[in-house]
Amino acid sequence: MPNDCLTSRMDDVEQEAIRRVVAGDRDAYRVLMERHMPAVLRVTTRITGSPVDAEEAAQEAFLRAYNKLPEFRAQAAFGTWVYRIAMNCSLNLVERRNRDLGWNAVALDGGKGQENIAVSRSLTPEAALLDDEALTLRERAMQLLTPMERTAFVLRHMEDQPLSVIAEALGVPVNSAKQAVFRAVAKLRQELRPVRKKAVVAMPGIALAKERV
Repeated sequence: MPNDCLTSRMDDVEQEAIRRVVAGDRDAYRVLMERHMPAVLRVTTRITGSPVDAEEAAQEAFLRAYNKLPEFRAQAAFGTWVYRIAMNCSLNLVERRNRDLGWNAVALDGGKGQENIAVSRSLTPEAALLDDEALTLRERAMQLLTPMERTAFVLRHMEDQPLSVIAEALGVPVNSAKQAVFRAVAKLRQELRPVRKKAVVAMPGIALAKERV
């Protein structure tokens, strides 16, 4: 399902908030942040793999949007605009962190406590052990991806974004974005093969019989 913040039009509340911010009312920006922070924070978390970095990327995205708000064209939706800024901020941050050999991303979606990653209390001890193993392999597999591959995979298979949006975020042609998704899926399938053989549910997008492009 496409991201909620990628709507084609803004409502009157957002338009009024933007008008007030441009006129000098800084407090009005809070309306926009409160509406779109959840979606922005979700995508920054998925791309960076770190709650701390996700928060940094999200704050940077909203700061950039605030500074550029006078240039914002009201024909587009603010949510779409800031979401794409957040994608770029996240990718840039991951690339910077990648140059720091002492940095490693934490679990995708923020670790074991997050939805779809947690071990169910109803699982048997054996099933719980396999689920823990799957989580470890997922974390390790995601770290093997390049920043471009990770971003392309997250946006395509977890954020359900079209290739055109992914290409724009990565600053590459659509075909290059498509290839990045393919490479990411191939790497993740290879790394998660032991888990898949044990019938543990793989990450979204990996277990597809045919790759969706």
